[in-house]
Amino acid sequence: MGLSLSLWVDLALPCPSCPSRLPAEFGLRLKAARGIRRHHGQGSRPSRRGFAPCLPPRLPVTFAAWPSRRGLSPSSRSCSARAHAAHMEVSKKLVNSVASCADDALAGLVACNPGIRLLQGHRVALRADLEGIRGRVALLSGGGSGHEPAHAGYIGKGMLTGVVAGAVFASPAVGSILAAIRAVTRAGAAGTLLIVKNYTGDRLNFGLALERARAEGAAVQMVVVGDDSAFAAPKKAGRRGLCGTVLVHKVAGALAEAGASLNEIVKTVSAAAKAMGTLGLSLSPCSVPGSKPTFQLAHDEMELGLGIHGEAGVRRMKVVSADEAVETMLTHMTDPSNASRLPLSPGSSVVLVVNNLGGLSYLELGIVAGAAVRSLESRGVHVARALVGSFMTALEMAGVSLTLMLVDEELLRLIDAKTTAMAWPNLAAAPAMSRREEVPAPKEEAETVQPATGTGPGGQRAQLVLERVCSTLLALEDELNELDRAAGDGDCGHTHARAARAIQEWVRARPPPAAPAQLLSALADLLLQEMGGSSGVLYGLFLTAAAQPLHRRGDLPAWADATDAGIEAVRRYGGAAPGDRTMVSAAIPGPAGRGVTPRPEPRRPPA
Repeated sequence: MGLSLSLWVDLALPCPSCPSRLPAEFGLRLKAARGIRRHHGQGSRPSRRGFAPCLPPRLPVTFAAWPSRRGLSPSSRSCSARAHAAHMEVSKKLVNSVASCADDALAGLVACNPGIRLLQGHRVALRADLEGIRGRVALLSGGGSGHEPAHAGYIGKGMLTGVVAGAVFASPAVGSILAAIRAVTRAGAAGTLLIVKNYTGDRLNFGLALERARAEGAAVQMVVVGDDSAFAAPKKAGRRGLCGTVLVHKVAGALAEAGASLNEIVKTVSAAAKAMGTLGLSLSPCSVPGSKPTFQLAHDEMELGLGIHGEAGVRRMKVVSADEAVETMLTHMTDPSNASRLPLSPGSSVVLVVNNLGGLSYLELGIVAGAAVRSLESRGVHVARALVGSFMTALEMAGVSLTLMLVDEELLRLIDAKTTAMAWPNLAAAPAMSRREEVPAPKEEAETVQPATGTGPGGQRAQLVLERVCSTLLALEDELNELDRAAGDGDCGHTHARAARAIQEWVRARPPPAAPAQLLSALADLLLQEMGGSSGVLYGLFLTAAAQPLHRRGDLPAWADATDAGIEAVRRYGGAAPGDRTMVSAAIPGPAGRGVTPRPEPRRPPA
């Protein structure tokens, strides 16, 4: 018989392949008389021989046999990578305490959302309007904390009735699950559906609570969601439950709100869950509060197919572009040789979820979303809806998962149904497309052409002045860089030299306008385009404002007004004042440029 034990683990053993010691986050395996019994537990890592549980320290886990003298379980991650992870620093977390972080997070969510209430004495969140479920099926879900906004963010009319949360990456307690079932049953629910991700701990705990509730006479059923498309060969434990679970929440919630029976909901969501696939890609590990990162990735590596607790994926590869990464993910998800593939064919209609695993920037997320839509379109797949954001995370893991659900008009109607759940996006009922008609840009109004041209004395004078200014700036390039290095990034000379060369090319290509307003406006456009940085904007701002007083006049008082207008514009938008040692100070002559108010000359008494 296979032997399994539930223990607290806080050990470190020597690694057979390197001088380091193993971290405490691993599974003890006890040799049994008739082979090895492996359990796919929450937080477990798949190896080539099965699932070897590997959890954060001091979490209750189920363990299986450890073959003596054979070292560590073979895995897609090397022993040394895991051992070296033990030497990494404990990650910084903004929490009050490690022990209370799951409770504090749930309390914060409830504090900011009047539509959610806590169940006294339990880590359970429920809809505040439980009377609204009378005569309807109640939907309960949950699992370990650390996947926020899943699952409590999906509580609301049209989605979940309640959520049972465990500690970080740990299954919730049976007693709390049972208490949640009792609460919705006593509120008048016409049955309860438990929506559970496919992890052994969740299946066991929710399953035991279901059996006890049935013994009390409650009508309860359970749907287990396994949408992972990572593994090419079938696993005994089945596919892991990932972000696709959120779409199951939505479909079930819309059906429950419409008054569907418990059996009808189970039938529909079970079919929807089978027509769904998810694949993750990570650039960095995650770490449970108070613990070190669960694994290491080199700076030039990414991992394909990992789980939402840091479980090992199917392979590591060098960091590639977003387009190439998305193409790799979709190819793997739909590969005919992949036992967990999603059968996607031209003409299919899908809901796409681009999910932030926690630490990816929204800039990167947008790039990945665009790449996914383009790649699916190139396969002839219609992206009926696209959800982009953080839906089911893995703490601070920098990574992304793609979920695809094959949909028909009925499923799409359920996805589009209204919900008050705070974490569900305000989704437009329209398809995603890589090419949309652009809003035409307004054409610039043609300036009034002034009769003056560059062939007269005014144009020749302007050309001589510009040539002298440009040659001076080019000669001072190194000196300006050296001065800037003492106060900035040392590129002032390069920036002004770039502007000088652009002006020289412009002047030599055609004579500059003789009309002062046209000359300054043209120079402003040129510097904005060619100079770059804040300098280009400041000079463009100065010249644009200075051109205004010169539209009708070109005498010396008009030039004085132009200078004042340019300085005022730079001060207004740039925030600089005389005395700040900026171009404003240089433009204002005398003590005023240094921010000094000159004292008036004392009056002399008359002789």
